[in-house]
Amino acid sequence: MEPNFEALRGEFPLLSRKTYLNSGSYCALADTVKAAFEAYMDDRLAVGADWDVWVTKNEAVRDLVARLLNASPDEIAVTASVSAGLNALASAIDFTGPRNKVVVSDFEFPTNAQIWHAQEPRGAKVVHVGRDADGYIPLEHFEQAIDEETKLVAITHVCFRNGAKLDIPGIVKIARAKGALVLLDGYQSIGSMSVDVKTLDVDFAVGGMLKYLLGTAGIGFLYVREAFVRSLVPTNSGWFAQENIVAMDITANRPSMSARRFEAGTPAVVNCYAAEAGLEIILRVGTDVIEQRVRALTRRCMERLEEIGWVSVTPDLDARRGATVAIPSRDSGALSAALMARDIVTSHRDANVRAAFHYYNNEDDVETLIAALQDLREAYFPN
Repeated sequence: MEPNFEALRGEFPLLSRKTYLNSGSYCALADTVKAAFEAYMDDRLAVGADWDVWVTKNEAVRDLVARLLNASPDEIAVTASVSAGLNALASAIDFTGPRNKVVVSDFEFPTNAQIWHAQEPRGAKVVHVGRDADGYIPLEHFEQAIDEETKLVAITHVCFRNGAKLDIPGIVKIARAKGALVLLDGYQSIGSMSVDVKTLDVDFAVGGMLKYLLGTAGIGFLYVREAFVRSLVPTNSGWFAQENIVAMDITANRPSMSARRFEAGTPAVVNCYAAEAGLEIILRVGTDVIEQRVRALTRRCMERLEEIGWVSVTPDLDARRGATVAIPSRDSGALSAALMARDIVTSHRDANVRAAFHYYNNEDDVETLIAALQDLREAYFPN
């Protein structure tokens, strides 16, 4: 039975005032997430410091992320950001041997390239996989880049620039044949579609809470396959990465036997409240339901754009598309601002305005966007 999406939409007060198409940048705020922030303030006023509760909140986030990804809680590190998780992971990888290549794609968010380039003084060799003439990155390009020298294939699931979705199972198959590890950046996918790390067979995955997971900034996660948790020892560390957090031992580094070893210092307490509430919403609605809803809305948006002759640069095939529809413009920043003036919230990257959909959007949002683009066509249609 299909959920009552209009009732679910009512859980986001912002949607009564704005056409919100910016979930790929920052999600709309749900009532329960707002209440979670307020609960933190109430707890602070009532108790002051309550570390027992705060650590419990951190563990609740770990458990919920594990459920979301079909992983074990011991495979999840709760991090301050994707960058924090990637830096901890990178610090644990040895690049001194013959297998020292890191393969990234031209679809990456800067973090997932910059951090691996930062390992070059430690012996890493970073190779970029480029686009085809149509703007997509086919499997053949990965086949040419991944070889017996490849240590890690670090790839985004969905490109933040144009909404293109990579063929992760195909890339993993190529990496496995060459003995390489695979890291998935799921920031632009997890929460907008079902992502099962076991089915995808990736070794590592990262993401954060401020986009499709309906939480807030300042908190993310790192998944580490159980087989690698104990063999990888990060040199980026901190007291919450230790086996016994309360030992306060300054004589040695004794990392946790779980993925918590990839954490660092004091957790982002208030962000844990919000992240927990956001994750609970996603699990309640269901990622299969969300994926189907988002696919239908992005399909509708692309069809309507084609009808008005303003074609998106996002791949048309469902298998190659995430939650973002990228709309070309002669001045994407100015078009995004003009849409904002009409209470239509988008974002822009490169020469494209990004309309990023979530389950709380509807077809009326699509029509509002299309009507605005028709009005603004003369000023912003691409040359």
